[in-house]
Amino acid sequence: MGTKLRLAFLLDKHDTVGIDCVAMCVNDVICCGAKPLFFLDYIACGKNVPERIAELVSGVAEGCVQAGSALIGGETAEMPGFYPVDEYDLAGFSVGIVDKKKIVDHSAMVPGDVVIALPSSGVHSNGFSLVRKVFDVEHTNIQSPCEALGGASIGETLLTPTKIYVKPMLALFDQVRVKGVSHITGGGFYENIPRAIPDGLGAKIQKSAIRILPIFDLIAKTGHIPERDMFNTFNMGVGMSVVVAKEDAETALSVLQANGEDAYLIGEIVASQDKVILE
Repeated sequence: MGTKLRLAFLLDKHDTVGIDCVAMCVNDVICCGAKPLFFLDYIACGKNVPERIAELVSGVAEGCVQAGSALIGGETAEMPGFYPVDEYDLAGFSVGIVDKKKIVDHSAMVPGDVVIALPSSGVHSNGFSLVRKVFDVEHTNIQSPCEALGGASIGETLLTPTKIYVKPMLALFDQVRVKGVSHITGGGFYENIPRAIPDGLGAKIQKSAIRILPIFDLIAKTGHIPERDMFNTFNMGVGMSVVVAKEDAETALSVLQANGEDAYLIGEIVASQDKVILE
């Protein structure tokens, strides 16, 4: 799960990181067109505190419900002397299935195809080493209301669980030919979108179209972080991007919106040696 867990330790809130753990697995599985079938978790801790483990597992269970995936087992390893008593690590494993003929085929992508954004719920689960440094979370009160975040606290906002995109994406696969899917995680736009783009093509993204969340503006302002570094680290409000043919765009948006995603267009595919062009 990475260093987002530090926030859970600091705030003594453990019921959301399990959702993050599931999300990071199943959102990757869905990128190839597969349906996540089952999930297993692994918790390593310094001391097995039943109430804390129950919170963690409740989050994992909630994530599996959101993903339509079965939680079929897991392991809890108590390692005194290796982990501090109040700390733990969390990992997950997901298996999905897809018919060979339905695997997302990037080679079908052509100039003129469009890029659709599925909004994120926040920072999700990546970039937290930088976030912790920017806000100096170990020595700063991150539980007070923050005007820049509409009254929510920095801690509450950062712990918002990663959105799970499985159900809307499965609905989309059923009705539209999807040519590319990118889960925007660590490395932001510049390192994740290229995975779904064939050589010789690039995704030209209109920055003005991106609905950047307030937390990212606050991170950039507080940490004096250049725009390119922000887009190379965070999801910036786009948790997943999808490429479809231009003539399928309206249908794709309708399907996603009917399944709870406020999806919108952010760009198009062009002939380019650069996989991502932000302008």
